[in-house]
Amino acid sequence: MLLKFNSRRVEITSVPIVLPNLADVFNGFRLVQLSDFHLGTWLNAQDLFNIVELVNQQKPELIAITGDFVSFEPAKFSSDLIRILSGFDAKDGVIAVLGNHDHYTDASLIRTVLEQSGIIELGNKIYPVRRDSSQLIFAGVDDYMTRHADLERVIKQIPDSNDPVILLAHEPDFADISAATGRFDMQISGHTHGGQICLPFYGNLYLPRYGRKYPSGKYMVENMVQYTNRGLGTSWLKFRINCPPEITVFHLRNEAGDQSRE
Repeated sequence: MLLKFNSRRVEITSVPIVLPNLADVFNGFRLVQLSDFHLGTWLNAQDLFNIVELVNQQKPELIAITGDFVSFEPAKFSSDLIRILSGFDAKDGVIAVLGNHDHYTDASLIRTVLEQSGIIELGNKIYPVRRDSSQLIFAGVDDYMTRHADLERVIKQIPDSNDPVILLAHEPDFADISAATGRFDMQISGHTHGGQICLPFYGNLYLPRYGRKYPSGKYMVENMVQYTNRGLGTSWLKFRINCPPEITVFHLRNEAGDQSRE
């Protein structure tokens, strides 16, 4: 049982992902996902600083954050967020989408925090990563629960090509909508905190709306991979049982690729 956050208890989950249309130049691409800091509720500034150090040790090529930076009073934590999140180190940058709690508090301020931290917010936008003449496309929808997601706008920006597309969406159950379009190879989400309490023979105890179908880990939704990260923080329930905080390291490859860079 975790009553207090401890960075030494964070689980770094290594997940191989096969994307058949991934160009050879991207084989072994390291994508690190974080989610649900909820800074000030369970995590404090020092905890988040330790997390940034852990992430940088994974040598990510891209870092993706899937929302809920705070639970309340973002102005109280904005300077700490800017100072600490500016420390991420990734060759292809840091991208993010907002979560429902970011909209419940002050989405405009969170966007300012991200901009001043050097983080690219993908609110209904795409972000291509290029290697020579090949690209790996990242896309993000703004928060679905608070009715800010505009998937149609995202799809209109995706090039008419076979390049793989990875979608950031805060709520995992949005996968039923994104997979049905046939335009995404993978969706990564947070929101659920893994249920925070996981009991034998019962499973994930506390799951929020739009986080009950795909609560934790890897799934296949039609032909799309869905991965739900357990997050780092908590909301009003300030402890975890059998559900440690998570940093996810995705190792991307195509069917013909090897894992020599992993």
